[in-house]
Amino acid sequence: MRADDRPEATRDRLLDAAGAEFAEHGFRHATVREICRRAGANVAAVNYHFRDKESLYEAVVTRAHRYAVDKFPPGLGLGADPTPEQRLGAFVRAMFLRMFDEGRPAWQGKLMAREMFEPTRALAILVNDIIKPQHLELMSIVRALMPGAGEAALRLAVNSVIGQVLHYHHARAVTALLQPAAQYGAEDIERLAGHVTRFSLAGIRDMAGGGG
Repeated sequence: MRADDRPEATRDRLLDAAGAEFAEHGFRHATVREICRRAGANVAAVNYHFRDKESLYEAVVTRAHRYAVDKFPPGLGLGADPTPEQRLGAFVRAMFLRMFDEGRPAWQGKLMAREMFEPTRALAILVNDIIKPQHLELMSIVRALMPGAGEAALRLAVNSVIGQVLHYHHARAVTALLQPAAQYGAEDIERLAGHVTRFSLAGIRDMAGGGG
């Protein structure tokens, strides 16, 4: 049996083909037949490996996000016993690296954007299995920076950190029109991560001191 004929190889080809198809057409309009054509597999292969189209989609979405998190974990580059400030810097930098990763297949970013704007059942699985642990990690970091703060204040601070990073990626088209000289890409990650970290720390310290 050739390596690319093994069941695991067929499964991988289906995942890659499905990712491209779902990213291009969305879950509802993508077809199992076209996915199998792209993967060079029999139509029955989807049922064999994933049970149905919905389960295949869930596997594709979680695989894409897990790939990004495994490649750039929240504690990327941290040494032993890091300070809360260092942990925040690493978290922000890893998030930027995931957002602007040019090494991943182009369809992954498009697929994740589709899932956020056109959520399916896969989103709950994605949040519970992959996003929630990262969220709890950031909550832990902010809690260490704001000892004694209430849960509402912690949530606001956490959402503000995440919102800044998301802005630089999701609002790129708007930024290009509003600020043509201020377009940001992968080459700007270190500068952006440093800015968001410093800006966030200033706001968090102000909140911790009673300013928020």
